[in-house]
Amino acid sequence: MLLQAITHLPKNNFAFVTRDKEVEIRLQTSSEVSRVEIIYGDKYDWEATVSKTEMLILGQDDLFTYWYCRLYCPVKRVTYGFKVYGPDQVLWVKETGCTTEPINDHMELFDFPWIHVSDALTVSDWVREAIFYQIFPDRFANGDKGNDPENLVSWDSNPTFNSFYGGDLQGIIDNLDYLSSLGITAIYLTPIFSASSNHKYDTIDYKSIDPHFGDLSTFKQLVNACHSKGIKVILDAVFNHIGWYSPQFQDVLKNGPKSRYVNWFNIYDFPIRTHPRPNYECFAFVASMPKLNTVNPEVREFLLDVAVYWIKEANIDGWRLDVANEVDHQFWREFRNRVKAIKPDAYIVGEITYFAGPWLQGDQFDGVMNYRLTQAIVDFVAEGKINGKEFTYRLNKLIFYYQRAASEGNLNLLGSHDTPRFLTRCMGNKNLLKLAAMLMFSLPGAPCIYYGDEVGMEGGNDPDCRRGMVWDNDKQDRELLDWFRRLITVRKKHFAFSRGDIKVLNIGNLAAFKRLWQEEEYLILVNPSLQVVEIDVTQCQGQYLDLLGGDKVIIDKSFLVKPQKGLILKKLGS
Repeated sequence: MLLQAITHLPKNNFAFVTRDKEVEIRLQTSSEVSRVEIIYGDKYDWEATVSKTEMLILGQDDLFTYWYCRLYCPVKRVTYGFKVYGPDQVLWVKETGCTTEPINDHMELFDFPWIHVSDALTVSDWVREAIFYQIFPDRFANGDKGNDPENLVSWDSNPTFNSFYGGDLQGIIDNLDYLSSLGITAIYLTPIFSASSNHKYDTIDYKSIDPHFGDLSTFKQLVNACHSKGIKVILDAVFNHIGWYSPQFQDVLKNGPKSRYVNWFNIYDFPIRTHPRPNYECFAFVASMPKLNTVNPEVREFLLDVAVYWIKEANIDGWRLDVANEVDHQFWREFRNRVKAIKPDAYIVGEITYFAGPWLQGDQFDGVMNYRLTQAIVDFVAEGKINGKEFTYRLNKLIFYYQRAASEGNLNLLGSHDTPRFLTRCMGNKNLLKLAAMLMFSLPGAPCIYYGDEVGMEGGNDPDCRRGMVWDNDKQDRELLDWFRRLITVRKKHFAFSRGDIKVLNIGNLAAFKRLWQEEEYLILVNPSLQVVEIDVTQCQGQYLDLLGGDKVIIDKSFLVKPQKGLILKKLGS
């Protein structure tokens, strides 16, 4: 048995609170392990309470098998170890190490000292059930010609880094019926505060709406109109850095080391220089975006006040946090406390491209933009870089990496203002976009449509992915729009996709998994390849209803999935 593969920690994604008096325990082993038992009890009453139960397989990848179980703990604590069955030996896994000797002394075991529900990561029901829509305001719709910036380009022109299209808040208000008819229940707006650029990530004033977008009155009108249609509103918080033209940084440029704001930034020396690289910390060496020193109490209070202000003033429903992993953890802990104190169901989602476990422990974010899933879907569906087995491995790793609630709170996306459009990635093949959307809407996490993807918009890397929204019905892909509407309807109607467990299957060269909710069982099959795939039916035999096509489907002795086709099936009788 490969001992080095055995991994457990009594915290993080290996051991966490799921609800009052219940914890989920996970263990990583090598793939050669055939069985795992967990031995557990109350450390203060060990002999009378010690018990054991079989652990289940959460998933597998090319290196490891991931095991899990949920333990009910009536005294709100549990001490435990593992009995691992390998091909040639049985081992007992304790906190003190691995041994061939059975567990005798509970003092050697792992300990979950107390189950505090307040420590659990909790995600609001509305987030689990939400259908998000991301809007880049300058490119969505121009509803007020009176606030247009100078040098406006035509709506259908190719974007540049500096072009302005004239989209605004009124344009969003004017098209809420469209979003509502699509099935959208939450919108995420990229920054709308005063800034000099078209993207507004270089904030000048966090408490004023950019005049090219509207004003506070217009924004309140937007939020109220959204809420009247059951649509939540999430704003973009750019707290990692501020804009060059902000009064704080301008004061530093003017007064140098004598500026009252000099400690708001980390400046190496004076005078300030921007070439060949800035002599101060900034976002990605971009001189126009100086990084804020969030360790400074004055900076912290300034930003936390902004977070609270927009909830109180305009009743927004949450924040998307830009470059969240470059801001210190303590700041985000204080941010969560302030936000949740005035709006407990507010959604806090971080932009983190890499592994985000440390931010998803219940004390910082509700979820992150799930770029790891995005890349897996791109590699599997759009670009064919990985096969079905490799996609299955990646999916299982993602499920294991995060607590269950974190997976449900993540924001799933196929693309954004920072990435090429998905349809462009798959060379205009809308069948592949349909399959990718099928995965996004049926996996754990809140699905998020990047504006225009639902009507077939294309675009390469930034800025090309930020073209003006296509509103001409003759230029929209209406078949694709109908597909998105159907997927949204299915997800809303069946709670398994927003709340249920997931079991990933390795049954052929395709993506296959089950979603389980109460007594209901659903099977999702996605084959983006150009070949017919015959699946191993042993784990999914039965009669099903095709939720997208309406037909009855029988999986018996054999079953074939056609090229570039997918199915969302509900098991009949479940």
